[in-house]
Amino acid sequence: MVRYRLANGRGAELEATETLANQDYLVVVDMVGRAGAARIMSAAAIEKSDLLSKFSKKIQPVRETKFDPATGNLTSKQFTQLGALVLDKPQNIKMLPEDIVPALLDAVSQHGIDILPWRSADKELRQRLALLHRELGAPWPDVSDDGLTVRRDDWLAPFLSNATSLSRLADGSLSDGLMLLAGHPPAKELNRLVPTHFAAPSGSNLKLDYGPQSVVLSVRPQELFGLDRHPTILDGRIEIEVELVSPAGRPIQITRDLPGFWRGSWRDVRADLRGRYPKHPWPEDALSATATHRAKPRKQ
Repeated sequence: MVRYRLANGRGAELEATETLANQDYLVVVDMVGRAGAARIMSAAAIEKSDLLSKFSKKIQPVRETKFDPATGNLTSKQFTQLGALVLDKPQNIKMLPEDIVPALLDAVSQHGIDILPWRSADKELRQRLALLHRELGAPWPDVSDDGLTVRRDDWLAPFLSNATSLSRLADGSLSDGLMLLAGHPPAKELNRLVPTHFAAPSGSNLKLDYGPQSVVLSVRPQELFGLDRHPTILDGRIEIEVELVSPAGRPIQITRDLPGFWRGSWRDVRADLRGRYPKHPWPEDALSATATHRAKPRKQ
């Protein structure tokens, strides 16, 4: 079968053995079958010059700026079109500034939010805002894939005017856009509700990992000695998932009940690890011990 496209966008087929099957253009008179691939029953050949002459009033010049997901770049092309038919080979042309933003926004709509160059800092801010929206609702915005796609004009468009590809978005643009969507909340308030770090009793400022389902603090138990309440965020609404690790950074235990851990599992953890890591403190009573981020001092 030889496939043709009609000016109305429908597809049509002609037996390869038919005489007309070697013609570039046909005037189709009759078809049968389903709309996507109807069979041509009656048609006549037409030369391109005659096509251009007879349908000159319906032929339109088109300039199109599109996103190429393979390269991440925009390209602008120009061609002539009769309905859905492209009548000539598209030619590369100079991109107009006013075409950039609509084309990039359309790319996000077609290919999804993940085509944007999210840095780790952007992803973290997005997770923090997602948690605020989930727990508190408005005015904290919906930053899900659908939420960001629907409101792309509000938060993304202002940062696209100088980018001819998504990869050329300025560093920090996505975070700036998310903050714009959130109404530029005071950093102090944002960090109070969903801090990026946890101030440990040892004096260390430890990074929090915001994931889709939980907020995780990875920490050596020695840094939390004396802490008799479980770490939380969002004014106590959300318990941090505490991942206790050995001095070598290997996971020991995950808990959402630190006081219970000190009074229960700590005995077994201490018995298992103090022989392997003798340079670190392993007191029987962790609640009365002083938190530290250091190993035991050397004997003089």
